[in-house]
Amino acid sequence: MKNILLSALLCATLGISAQDRPMPYYKYRVQLTDKQGTEYSLSHPEQFLSERALQRRKRQHIRVDATDLPVSATYLSQLRNLGVDVLLTSKWNNTAVIGTSDTSVVQSVRQLPCVSAVRQVAVYKSMPKAAGNGRRERLRDVTAGNGVSYREAYTQIDQLNGVALHGAGFRGQGMVIAIIDGGFFNADVIPGFAHTKILGTKDFVNPSADIFAESTHGMNVLSCIGANEPGYMIGTAPEASFWLLRSEDTYTEQLVEEDNWCAAVEFADSVGADVLNASLGYFDFDNDADDATYDQLDGHTHINSRSASMIASKGMILCNSAGNEGSSSWGRIGTPADASDILAVGAIMPDRKIAPFSSRGYSADGRVKPDVVAMGVMSAVYGSSGQLSYSNGTSFSSPILTGMVTCLWQALPHLNAYQIMDIIRRSGDRHDNPDETFGYGLPDFFKAYAMGLIMR
Repeated sequence: MKNILLSALLCATLGISAQDRPMPYYKYRVQLTDKQGTEYSLSHPEQFLSERALQRRKRQHIRVDATDLPVSATYLSQLRNLGVDVLLTSKWNNTAVIGTSDTSVVQSVRQLPCVSAVRQVAVYKSMPKAAGNGRRERLRDVTAGNGVSYREAYTQIDQLNGVALHGAGFRGQGMVIAIIDGGFFNADVIPGFAHTKILGTKDFVNPSADIFAESTHGMNVLSCIGANEPGYMIGTAPEASFWLLRSEDTYTEQLVEEDNWCAAVEFADSVGADVLNASLGYFDFDNDADDATYDQLDGHTHINSRSASMIASKGMILCNSAGNEGSSSWGRIGTPADASDILAVGAIMPDRKIAPFSSRGYSADGRVKPDVVAMGVMSAVYGSSGQLSYSNGTSFSSPILTGMVTCLWQALPHLNAYQIMDIIRRSGDRHDNPDETFGYGLPDFFKAYAMGLIMR
């Protein structure tokens, strides 16, 4: 996958080194009016989508449309000519994120005929330095056992009847998962990932940073799905392949992270991912004026929710953490868990009771949220040195479910993204009486497999 199309890369991110920017530094979301001047054509989608992405769409009878066209290079040139940095673009939303230390230029940006709106999405008084010193120290040497032994990961997989699906031969082989997170600390050197197939990485926060030197969170998430060390730990899709994408800036909480997320999703689409996991959610920002309100949780008000609601129409499935605010004053899901046509995942305990922290629904427009639940208390993960550890959060219930979604789709390649999500919901133990706490409940993936076999 190292020879992925250059144009697909360019349409996702155009960032420069964070360390080269004078301070303070501002980022703005620029809404473009149309795509006139784009150098691409719907007649030649191979110029901006990989062959794997096109085959995924062909299999599901999905046409490439105008939202897939990269944003206009002519318009991006007009922005650059004003002296701003073009950092990110979103072709689905037809937006660009620009950066500048000169706020006076923003008025000139607003006056461009190709611009319909401009919104500040971040401000940095100082730029945090990339992490990474000494990260390879104290790594645990993993000695695998014999045969298939899930060890501490057994319960979180068995709750979903995933052991049975694995036993039928479906462990994610031939499927591609994109994990969108805040960093994958040590995932390149932890011995327990020696048999995990990582296709590549991309950083949408700081392209010059080392994605394996940032937050441990994404590495923990990866282990729930991709660990493949029998006798030590096995994830829910141990034979899948992975793209590791960083959209979350763990040093701040600003609206631009929603834009980063959108760019990461589009990149995942372009390289042919089948299933996406995002153990991320937004509602509370450093700038209080940007905070989400409940009425905005409608699946389309926030830009990342709009993109999330489009993912299934591109032939992919998103599993997204419902959030960990169940015991807080907010209490609810965030964005993009409010999106339509995704699986927002709540958390249960090993005894199948709801985790108190698991965020509640419904969406503002009355849709069932979360969609389903999985184990998110005492979830088995790799720690920062590769040791077996335990963590709590919908950050882990979501990837645990993601792997089983992937195995199910491997088993039922004749079904499309919508059909796979439908049978997962229908296999839930609360399907007949969904609520704002469990959603459709705990899915039974072997039951869903049986449902899918008779569908054509």
